[in-house]
Amino acid sequence: MVLQLTFKPATAEQWSDLEILFGKRGACGGCWCMYWRLTNKQFEAQKGAANKRAMKQIITADQMPGILAYRDDQPVGWCAIAPREQYVRLSRSRILKPVDERPCWSVSCLFIDKQHRKKGVSTALLREAVSFAASRGATVVEGYPVEPKPDQHIPPAFAWTGIPAAFLKVGFKEVARRSATRPIMRIEL
Repeated sequence: MVLQLTFKPATAEQWSDLEILFGKRGACGGCWCMYWRLTNKQFEAQKGAANKRAMKQIITADQMPGILAYRDDQPVGWCAIAPREQYVRLSRSRILKPVDERPCWSVSCLFIDKQHRKKGVSTALLREAVSFAASRGATVVEGYPVEPKPDQHIPPAFAWTGIPAAFLKVGFKEVARRSATRPIMRIEL
């Protein structure tokens, strides 16, 4: 079954939709999609309400840090996408450090409403995110999905960066792997 989805970049008008989608826990453990944007110390210090305020500030400043997916006007999915330099943790990561000097945009998070998981929402969001990045001048988009070991099931809470299959369906290719379970995937625009 293919879901009929619509998409909107996250702006101040969509803030309440993001609140609905993320719920009281801020998607997962008070993250509010701030994990990659902060050092570990900063993130731990502001889990919950402070992360929520920080994300609201980013959205209301018209930075459009991601794309929301809607089904029947209800928010059902989120894809965080922004220029890589906005994600402090990526620059500090041994496993996800830059592949080369080329500027790129990064998909850092996919969050899908529980009732809409495993229905193609991630793939549709990735397609839309790539188009969004291209419209903003990106020439390369990267993703950092988690790849389970054979016969391993990953709970959705641990697959928040996506899985390789969704990225492959959109045209991403693996360009580096510094960890058995964490490929770096890219699409050229």
